[in-house]
Amino acid sequence: MDPNATTRPIVIRGAYVVTMDGARAEHRTGHVVVEGNRIVAVGAGEPTGYDDATVVDGTGCVLTPGLINTHHHLYQWITRGLAADHTLFEWLTTLYPIWGGIDADAVHVAATGGLAHLVRTGCTTTTDHHYVVPRDGGDVFGAEIAAAAEVGIRFHPCRGSMDLGRSAGGLPPDHIVENLDAILEGSREAVEKWHDPSFDSMLRIALAPCSPFSVTGDLLEQSALLARELGVRLHTHLAETLDEEEFCLEKFGCKPVQYMESLGWTGPDVWYAHAVHLDDRDIGVLAASGTGAAHCPTSNARLGAGIARAADLYAAGVPLGLGVDGAASNESCCMLEEAHHAALFARARSGPRAMTVRQSLELATIGGARVLGRENEIGSIEVGKLADLALWRIDGLAHSGITDPVTALVLGSMPPLDLLLIDGREVVVDDEVCTVDEETVARQVAAAHTALVAKAG
Repeated sequence: MDPNATTRPIVIRGAYVVTMDGARAEHRTGHVVVEGNRIVAVGAGEPTGYDDATVVDGTGCVLTPGLINTHHHLYQWITRGLAADHTLFEWLTTLYPIWGGIDADAVHVAATGGLAHLVRTGCTTTTDHHYVVPRDGGDVFGAEIAAAAEVGIRFHPCRGSMDLGRSAGGLPPDHIVENLDAILEGSREAVEKWHDPSFDSMLRIALAPCSPFSVTGDLLEQSALLARELGVRLHTHLAETLDEEEFCLEKFGCKPVQYMESLGWTGPDVWYAHAVHLDDRDIGVLAASGTGAAHCPTSNARLGAGIARAADLYAAGVPLGLGVDGAASNESCCMLEEAHHAALFARARSGPRAMTVRQSLELATIGGARVLGRENEIGSIEVGKLADLALWRIDGLAHSGITDPVTALVLGSMPPLDLLLIDGREVVVDDEVCTVDEETVARQVAAAHTALVAKAG
């Protein structure tokens, strides 16, 4: 949206406003004013001087920054419910033959469904790590980018890759891996075609080789060099399971973080998904280098991978956000649930004061923005920032009487979403997505799921 476009201001008034600004200010009865795609006023009480504005009554609601998802696999939206009781490696070997049948049409349907659900549950910015690129699948990366534009979400897709197939000692089937030259060419093309580095960008690209057990060291090194040449970020899975740690010790003679460090994969332009099995040295490396992490508590629990040391990462100053991970290992894919689980699992691991409800909401907002390098643009409600806002209704049966609105959001059940603004535009109104038809998308997802599973035989 053009910030200079002539539109009526939007005034949200009467809400409990959780800014997540540097002072972590909260206004019990506050207001926020939006003009175009920017926030122009924030404060307590009633705003003045906006007689021509569209007024949104936030009484009984809590207003937060839009939630930011730092790790996902959208194509998995059409493979939910499979391998429900498997370990990670068993899950991967079961699902890779099914995923190998995806094409651009299937990815578009899956991405539309997954993204519509994310906005429906308060997410305004999401990444996606797409690493399955079948040779005859068409433009799968372009398909999810088109879906994001239709849904209206701010999108950070990661051009994923795998070059270590089963015949070479990796996990994925050979027909869904690419050779190094094809990956580097495809990665460069994706950045040159789609990456928008502007302040109010709706689309930024990262490069994302899949994991140490599905890519070669050459791919990791060359991707890091290319990303830094092109000025984009780097992302990969790391330290998700003890199986991965054993793999790295056997193949490379070191643990996962040490391996990635040796290949140039640390720094403020890098973030890891999961980061479950880290020792004190690993956490120190991430903190000192500014390397970020996407904490995925629900998926890690679903696969029995373990509980990340999120409280220790946070205390060390590691850029830390939350991720729903793929829908095949987290069928709910709800960012508030990740905040809920982040707080509970941190306490289960490290005691009752390990993570507060506000810290867990911080991970879902400004923490995620920091991981993506966008903390100056999104993630908090501040004048000059982009108008990505979520207005949650907490005066109904499920939440009325809860003393603290942030506790209601983080520890209570999923509240209705009165309004979701992304870049100043209405994307959810009265708890319904208004950019795509939910019923139509649901039917398309069901059909695509059936067809893909049948295709795998």
